[in-house]
Amino acid sequence: MSPVDRPLRLGVLLSGTGRTLENLLHWQDNGTLAARVTCVASNRGAVRGLQIAEEAGVPSSSFRLSAHADRVQRDRAMADWVLGHDCDLVVLAGYLALLDTTAFAGLPILNIHPALLPRHGGEGCWGHHVHEAVLADGDEESGCSVHLVDGEFDHGRVLAQWRVPVLSDDTPDSLAARVFEAECELYPETINRIANGELDPGAGRAEGTDA
Repeated sequence: MSPVDRPLRLGVLLSGTGRTLENLLHWQDNGTLAARVTCVASNRGAVRGLQIAEEAGVPSSSFRLSAHADRVQRDRAMADWVLGHDCDLVVLAGYLALLDTTAFAGLPILNIHPALLPRHGGEGCWGHHVHEAVLADGDEESGCSVHLVDGEFDHGRVLAQWRVPVLSDDTPDSLAARVFEAECELYPETINRIANGELDPGAGRAEGTDA
């Protein structure tokens, strides 16, 4: 993706508390994000993430599965709404469902996963399940991965990673907190690199970054 005259326009998809959205808006408000959150969509209603969007004056909407014939129809409706906001990039921010990427008319879709993919990824590997698995396997390091989204959970090409150590006294909570701190840096930094033309999401290769 080449640099553009306007800030990169982001469509954010989420399912819950909106912590990642909150961080992106913080970078945006500080003038350190080379992009703007243009719209926020959720596959669940009445979640905190939608409230954060509303308070920030960002258009938001929910697309619950119960309101559509099936997941494909729901995803198409959501994609049409996002595309209607003239987005350049779709960013998953705690979106906890498999997404029909074909509905988004070829827009790049990013996700951030709280582990060093391909380890500890796939269906069911989200939230504390990931950190519990890292500790159970005795891994000496963990971290986070920004990757392209395709038709499988945590499967698309990895664009960037940030590594953090696993400490001997770590619990899932303490490890999760350290990994989330890394996410709060890596995700906006990766978006900035895309916005500035330094990273092409169509041709990305994994790039490790040490915390």
